[in-house]
Amino acid sequence: MLNIKSLIEKLELIHQRLKLAIPKNLRPYYENLDIDHSRGLIVYGQRGVGKTTFLLYRTLNKPFLYVSVDHPLVTDINIYELTEAVFKAGYQGIVLDEVQYAKDWAVQLKALYDSFPDLYIWASGSSSLMLKSGSADFSRRFIFKRIPLLSFREYLYLKHSISLEPVDLFEQEFDCLSKVQSRELLRAFREHLNSGTRPFFFEGDYCERLKLVLDKALFHDIPLFLQTIGERHLKLMRAVLGHLLYSSVPTLNISSLCRDWQISKEKLYELLLVMEQTEILKLIKRKTKENGFKRGSKILLTDPAYYYCFDGDVGTAREAFAVYNLSERYGEIFACYDERECDYIVKGIKIEIGGKNKKIKNSDIVLTDEIDLPVRNKIPLYFAGLVY
Repeated sequence: MLNIKSLIEKLELIHQRLKLAIPKNLRPYYENLDIDHSRGLIVYGQRGVGKTTFLLYRTLNKPFLYVSVDHPLVTDINIYELTEAVFKAGYQGIVLDEVQYAKDWAVQLKALYDSFPDLYIWASGSSSLMLKSGSADFSRRFIFKRIPLLSFREYLYLKHSISLEPVDLFEQEFDCLSKVQSRELLRAFREHLNSGTRPFFFEGDYCERLKLVLDKALFHDIPLFLQTIGERHLKLMRAVLGHLLYSSVPTLNISSLCRDWQISKEKLYELLLVMEQTEILKLIKRKTKENGFKRGSKILLTDPAYYYCFDGDVGTAREAFAVYNLSERYGEIFACYDERECDYIVKGIKIEIGGKNKKIKNSDIVLTDEIDLPVRNKIPLYFAGLVY
């Protein structure tokens, strides 16, 4: 095993290489995150959304050392002892990337925060479950910042150097159309859906990388947060994803799944909940006073690119795209209780999502990917990707 001085030198070399690799153009969303005065910080979000790049960028001119906790050099190292040595070496802060892989990570972070009151402890993780894993004392010490999937608006900036202000879908004043041709936006939108919901699209082989992200979330992240999980449970989650990818009706038959897999409803609900909290799934409740995974609730994959990379159902992919983006901007979204009225309700506004032959029903707004310009209450689907 390396002595601590040699280990820190190797970590410094890795940090220098990573700083040189920071891209010139960065996600506009980063500007929304005010963290400079946060002594205790947890940045979380799905894999590949740019958490590491964000933290490296924000520490460029700071005396911080970056450490990837799942790197082979440090997997067997106590992060309290490592951080203590880093601070003794003169650093004023540390970035602990993928901190959930450290043993008793929440306890160790809390101890570091209390032991070094004038120094900075920043960390990242891949799940909102981190918020629930620490104690109340831990949550009071650390602030949490989430980074979502790449929006279409951000994709336009990073890939095509097109800078647009966020739109409010419900005000329907779309000034962006005066800055760029709608046909150009429509072409770029198709790129975004197929291979641009995470900033690693620059690296190529997008779908292969995305499938690896999904595998790591299922087989590495989820087991960290469940006390009891076996091979059968992992296979069941795979089966759930397979069904949802190819189904035109994004729901599950809970009773049938429990019977076929010989699993209790309580355990299935637990698996679905952890898949939601790791942002693999998006669970949509119907607009009622009831809660939970009741029959009729919609279940979508959070990232619409999954549907395209796995040749899934296009109609469901449209819904996944709209639901994810609208919920990011406007908060909780509900499925309509009566599907003859609309598909979803956002802030009391009825929304229908579909192709060119989609019926308007009694909806206030129709989002469709078959038009490039707004016509009355029909709005191009890509506008949902411009809201943040």
